[in-house]
Amino acid sequence: MPGMRFNPADIDGAWLVEPERHEDSRGWFVRTFCERSFAVQGLETRFVQHSASRTRAKGAVRGMHYQAAPHGEVKLVSCRRGAIFDVVLDLRPRSASFGQWRGFELSAENGRQLYIPEGCAHGFQTLCEEAEVGYLISAFYTPDAARGVRHDDPQFGISWPLPVSLMSDKDRAWPDFAP
Repeated sequence: MPGMRFNPADIDGAWLVEPERHEDSRGWFVRTFCERSFAVQGLETRFVQHSASRTRAKGAVRGMHYQAAPHGEVKLVSCRRGAIFDVVLDLRPRSASFGQWRGFELSAENGRQLYIPEGCAHGFQTLCEEAEVGYLISAFYTPDAARGVRHDDPQFGISWPLPVSLMSDKDRAWPDFAP
């Protein structure tokens, strides 16, 4: 039975989860979540919301989003169609990786997922004309706790692979980060 490989993402508590595919003449099968496998890694296993987004423009950026305490959330992000450059940004002042970011290509083809711990911001850029992203989220969305960091905040220097082609007014207007 296929399993999953958990690779540290160089941000404290973040993981790149890679599927182990079982292939045969029909195609392939992968396990995308297993409560036991996540528990063995000491990761969140309860996801109370499952969400999806569709972005129709190459180079579009969504993010960088998070929820403030006490409504912090863990996210498990995957790309179901197309490809994205997915970014995790550590905003936890007491973390050894505070202020650092890492980006990974997630695609329908590679099946990778990014596990984003509570206290980290998340965002992505589409690498193709159409991308669909799935999210497993550990906490209910609380509008008053919604926060963001600008994609180009000079404090972090996130290096996006493409010029930004599209972004919401809300994401463009986030203030400079202040811990």
